[in-house]
Amino acid sequence: MQALKDKKLKSQLAIREELYGKSAQTAAKAEKWLMPSEGGYLETEGIEKTWRVRQESIAREVGISSARNQYDIVLPGLGPYTIDFTSSGRYMALAGRKGHLAIVDLRNLSMIRELQVKETVRDIVFLHNELFFAAAQKKYPYIYNRDGTELHCLKEHGAVQRLQFLKNYFLLASINRHGQLRYQDVTTGAMVANHRTGQGRSDIMQVNPSNGVIGVGHSTGTVTMWKPTSPNHIIKMLCHQGHVSAMAFHPNGNIMATAGVERKIKIWDLRKFDVLKTLPGQATSLDFSQKELLATGVGSFVQVLSDPSGNQDYSRYMGHSVAKGYQIKAVSFRPYEDVLCFGHSMGWSSILIPGSGEANFDSWVANPFETNKQRREKEVKSLLDKLPPEAIIWDPKKIGNVRPPAKKEKRSREEREEEMEAAIAEIKGKGMKNKTKGRNKPSRRLKKKVEVVEKVKRPFMEQNIKEADEISRKKQKTSHEVELPKSLQRFSRK
Repeated sequence: MQALKDKKLKSQLAIREELYGKSAQTAAKAEKWLMPSEGGYLETEGIEKTWRVRQESIAREVGISSARNQYDIVLPGLGPYTIDFTSSGRYMALAGRKGHLAIVDLRNLSMIRELQVKETVRDIVFLHNELFFAAAQKKYPYIYNRDGTELHCLKEHGAVQRLQFLKNYFLLASINRHGQLRYQDVTTGAMVANHRTGQGRSDIMQVNPSNGVIGVGHSTGTVTMWKPTSPNHIIKMLCHQGHVSAMAFHPNGNIMATAGVERKIKIWDLRKFDVLKTLPGQATSLDFSQKELLATGVGSFVQVLSDPSGNQDYSRYMGHSVAKGYQIKAVSFRPYEDVLCFGHSMGWSSILIPGSGEANFDSWVANPFETNKQRREKEVKSLLDKLPPEAIIWDPKKIGNVRPPAKKEKRSREEREEEMEAAIAEIKGKGMKNKTKGRNKPSRRLKKKVEVVEKVKRPFMEQNIKEADEISRKKQKTSHEVELPKSLQRFSRK
C-alpha cells in the first residue's frame, strides 16, 4: 500500500480491506455463538472398555453443571415411576404407580408442582408445552395444568394403559388393555378416531417421530402401525414369538427396535421390513437418543448400545446397575443433554451418557431458555401450523406430489341419452345453407336434416350396442359356469 502512487486506487483498496476484515469478524462471531459445542463420545485407551467405566469416574471428570444431572431420588412405596420430557428437555413429568404426580424444572432442579391423586396411575405425557399434561389413571385419563388443577376427564377413553401426544397434530392417543386405540383432538375436544386393533392384549405404544404413525405391540408378538384416517392397520409385522415387551423408534423414523419375552432385542429396517440385527437380552423399556444411542432397561440394570459405524451394528457402549431389588419401569433420554433418566420401583434416577444428546439446539424448534412471551408466541404459531389428521401417512414425502390422472368413469345410460338429445336439438336449431336452384328442393332439405341427425346419433348408438354385447357376454360366461358339474366348478375361472 505504501508503494502505490495512485491515491484513488490506494483509497479503494483500503476500503475493500476494511470490508473484508469486518466480514471475517462477523463470520467468526456467528460461528462462535451459533455452534459453540461439539458432540463427543466416551473413549478409552488400550484394553479398557467403555461399558466398564462407572458413573463415579465420569462425575469426577465433568463440570459442576453436568455433575448436577447425576442423582438418585428415593421415594419408597410410590413407584414404579414413568417419565416424560418436553421437546426442549427442560421440564420432566413423573408419575408413580401409587398416584404421585410431579412436574420438575431440570434447569434449576426445582419442583414446580406435585400432587397425590390417590389411585393407580399407569402413564403420563406432556401436551404441546409444559403447561398441560395428561395422566392415565385407574378409570379414565385426566388432563391437568401446570398448577395441578384438573381440567378434563376423558371418559370416552376408558381405563387406558399408554398415552402418546402427536405434537404437530395436537392429537392425544390412548390404548387400553383390550387393544382399543383412540385419537382425540385436544384443541376442539372432538374424538377423531376409534379403532379396535383386534390383535390381543396391547400395552405397548410408541409414535414414529418422522410421520406421526403409531406403533402398537401386542401379546401375539405382532406390531401394527396405525393412522387415524384408516379403520384398519396400515402395516402388520410379526416381530417376536411371544409378547412384545418394549418398542422404540429411531429419530429418523426408518429404524425400529423391539424386545420380546423370548429374550431377544431386534433392530428393524422399516424401509424393507427386515431384521438388521438380533441381540440377546430382555428389555422392559427401550428408547433412542437424539444421537442414535439405544437404551435398554430390565430388572435393576440399564444398558446403552451404540452404533459407531453407522450401519445399525449396535454393540455395548455403557451400563449402569441400580440397587439390588429395584425394578426399572421406563428409560428415557433427556433431549439436548447427555443424560439418561429412568424410573424404577423406588423412585427415579439420572445418569450421564456422553454423546447421547444433541450438542446445539435450534431456538425455533426447542428452546430450553424461552421466556413466557416466547412460549405464548410459539403456542399461537403452532396452533396456526397445526396439521390435519389426514396428513399422517406412512411416507410423508408423498405429500405435495401431483395426483395421477384418474380413469374416466363410465357415463350412465340416462346421461348419454340426455347428451344425445342436447346434440340433436343443437343441430336442429341450426339453419340450412341455401343452395342453387334445383338443389334447394324441400325434399332434399328434409333428407339432409335426417342425415345430419343420424350422424349425431351414431356414436351414442354404437356405445349402447357395445355395452349390450358386453352384458350378453357376461351372461353367457356365468351360464357356462353354472352348467359345469360340481366336481369341475372349482377349476372354473372366477
